[in-house]
Amino acid sequence: MASAEQALHNGAVPEEISLLIVDDDRNSQAQCKSVAEGAGFTVFTADSPAAILRHLAVRKTDLVLLESHLAGTEAHALLRNVKKAYPNTEVIMMSALATVESVLAAMKSGASDYLQKPFHMEELRILLEKFADQLRNSPADQAVHAQLKSDPAYVGMVGQSAEMQKLLRIITRVASSKHPVLIVGESGTGKHRLARAIHESGMFKDRPFVAVDCASSAPGLLEADLFGYVKGGFNGNNRAKEGLMQSANGGTLFLHDVSELTLDLQSKLLRTLQEREIKPLGSNKSVPLEVRVIASTARDMEAAIQQGTFRRDLFFRLNVVNLRLPPLRDRKQDIPLLAEVVLNRISSEKGMKYSLASQVMKSLMAYDWPQNVRELEHCLERAAATANGPVLTVDDLPPKVQTAHLWGRPATETTGSPIVPLAEMEKQAIINTLEQLNGDKQMTARLLGIGKTTLYRKLREYGIAEHWASPIVPSRSA
Repeated sequence: MASAEQALHNGAVPEEISLLIVDDDRNSQAQCKSVAEGAGFTVFTADSPAAILRHLAVRKTDLVLLESHLAGTEAHALLRNVKKAYPNTEVIMMSALATVESVLAAMKSGASDYLQKPFHMEELRILLEKFADQLRNSPADQAVHAQLKSDPAYVGMVGQSAEMQKLLRIITRVASSKHPVLIVGESGTGKHRLARAIHESGMFKDRPFVAVDCASSAPGLLEADLFGYVKGGFNGNNRAKEGLMQSANGGTLFLHDVSELTLDLQSKLLRTLQEREIKPLGSNKSVPLEVRVIASTARDMEAAIQQGTFRRDLFFRLNVVNLRLPPLRDRKQDIPLLAEVVLNRISSEKGMKYSLASQVMKSLMAYDWPQNVRELEHCLERAAATANGPVLTVDDLPPKVQTAHLWGRPATETTGSPIVPLAEMEKQAIINTLEQLNGDKQMTARLLGIGKTTLYRKLREYGIAEHWASPIVPSRSA
């Protein structure tokens, strides 16, 4: 008989991973049971709340697949009771009546994922395999994941999407090594936070973490900041300065936007990493250097290499481990959890418990977030700063987020286009023009061919007059 270790290597689920399927629909229960057993799970079934509790009381259960609309029970209350009594048991909710609000409520009650019926059995199989991978993680892995989920400093690292779950599983493995890491992702996806999470989760967590923004300074200044210099090393220099690379010695050096380095600096960086020593500017002596390098970029590095703006040999030196952070528009199912983490941080800072009105999540889910997690954070921070109370409403959101559900295609829609009333088209035309003109109402009225009084009246009707009380930035004549 194959060992558990061999089974894991072959992709099978070890038999000790048990699944309880809770559904009063016999046909659905049988289909799910067949898929789970085919994936190697040990499967049990139940069809009532009482049966669930009896089973959990006598048998260790790793995963529960729970139909949310069991007759005569309130599923979220049941879920909370299960998670309170058996915190290590993961729960996947499934329902034919899933809404944004019900999904968010389930996640808050302790669900790890959500399946909307009818679903393809292949979707269930993939989800079960994902949880099997999670259950194989060591206690150290699980502790790191819990830290990332609970620490607001790592807000971008939380999520139930397949991409983020895979990334979370990789972090602990990457953190335990000294290999260089290249993080690729759009602006605002959380590359700096991921670098910090790797550092804090690994063997260097008690040593320096030094971040260098490679795009923030002129090349000459950046070179001096990176390598440091000795007193009298160049004209006008009457003091010595330790470089950032030397400050990171023994710890982690994070090179943010490494693709923005000049070719000359790329050559010097490559030589330093290869020789493991650094020579301050103006010095004839080298200093031994032992750092773990994490770099990030928002650019297509292969294209940069082809264009001759980035050295291929440096790319290979940095790209030992490659991690990709997905844009928020590609993991919208993570938005409810991300919003909850951000609101918890804001609540802690302001000493007031903030929450979202029922319609807010619809707008958050419809918007495409071109600046990713950073933009979501700023959106909720602005809403909390301008709201009249602790419950944030749609009117507290930026105008482009307020109306996203009217103009963008909903996350679950694949065909067709929304039908928009003329009044809404008029509203969007006014909001878009105001945004493009940085709040200049006089120019907005002129371009749209309406009077300024009419514009003010429209803004009051839309309930967003306060957002445009004055220009966002000084007017062009200032």
